[in-house]
Amino acid sequence: MSNQVTVEILNIGDELLLGIRTNSHLTYLGKQLSLLGLKIDHCQVVPDKADAIQSAFKIASERSDIVIATGGLGPTEDDLTRESLATLLERELIYNESIFDSIKDRFLKLGRNVSEIHKKQCFQIEGSQILKNDRGTAPGLFVEHNACTIILLPGPTHELIPMFEKQILPYVKNKVCAQADSSYIQLRTCGIGESTVEEVVSPIVKQYGSVEIAFCVHLGVVDVRLSFADNSKNVDQSNQVAEACRLALGDHFVGYGDITLSQVIFQKLRERQKTLAVAESCTGGLLGNAFTDIPGASKVFQGGVICYANEVKISQVSVPEEIIDQHGAVSGECAIAMASGVAENLSSDYGLSITGFAGPEGGDKENPVGTIHIGFHSSFGIWAKRVRYLGGRMDVKARAVNAALDWMRRLLIRQEQTDIDGYTI
Repeated sequence: MSNQVTVEILNIGDELLLGIRTNSHLTYLGKQLSLLGLKIDHCQVVPDKADAIQSAFKIASERSDIVIATGGLGPTEDDLTRESLATLLERELIYNESIFDSIKDRFLKLGRNVSEIHKKQCFQIEGSQILKNDRGTAPGLFVEHNACTIILLPGPTHELIPMFEKQILPYVKNKVCAQADSSYIQLRTCGIGESTVEEVVSPIVKQYGSVEIAFCVHLGVVDVRLSFADNSKNVDQSNQVAEACRLALGDHFVGYGDITLSQVIFQKLRERQKTLAVAESCTGGLLGNAFTDIPGASKVFQGGVICYANEVKISQVSVPEEIIDQHGAVSGECAIAMASGVAENLSSDYGLSITGFAGPEGGDKENPVGTIHIGFHSSFGIWAKRVRYLGGRMDVKARAVNAALDWMRRLLIRQEQTDIDGYTI
């Protein structure tokens, strides 16, 4: 292989080209490989057609050091990846009885009978290595062809991820990473736009020479990626650049890598031995889900209430009826009442709430579509914040959650830095 290892992804499946499913495999593999200093140079999305799959493999194997293909290893007629690659390489498909034994054992544990159709998955390409599938019936394959390593992975994400992490990553780390010539550090920010982030960090990066900078924006969060050539020889400089950027970003800095806003809050509350409860209407559970995604969240997260209807706001989180009558359900007053009510009802130290008009309908002159009110309750005070976002319903909901989490994160930071009594946010 050359000093610059080239990696190509083939995503196989009609469902990807028809828009039935999103290409989450590319996102996952790109992230995992980039953590090792490797970049995906090409990606092909291919239909379930033998000639198209063969053509894609031919192109990829001639220009890339590593080719990772996903999908098309199942038992049905349209699963053609294994057969297409064997034809291209002019290698035989050899039946492996042990694979069928594993499939039968799996079905037996599930109390089901195995169908003969699954024998299609028991053929391996001549000269290939089997990649064991602990989560499904389709084994992966590892094939060496000339100077190219070809890896076949199953399509279902819950099968692909453990196979990749247990069997492919060790190979990549041991055999490939020594040849990778770059590494990167990612800084996550929130609360400011991409252009503002660039204005802050670009002058710093330029002072250090051979550092590449890239930005990734997603729903109120801006990631700054600093890439360093031959990072093994410049660890100190890499850390210096990252630290200088962190200090310049101030409270806009969330953390390094892929840490989430909810993880930052979880860590802070766990250190303080405090708890949190949430109440939400238009976000429909997304705020609570941000915390339940964290292993061990019950140490901090008491629970949440989805109070979509006004009657539920009144009955479940103790919002006074007169507040809704006088100010409306989409108001700062209602958001504060929701946060305080859920904190009290769930015996929590902190309460966080969201109410708003996510669209496309609803809204009024004072609170047009996209208006969100966030409420925060704590022992050191209660506050409300108003924001507004344009876009589709799902985007508004996701941005509202990020805004609420980021605001709470900042309030906790300020509490750490200031004697909060009498402090105005």
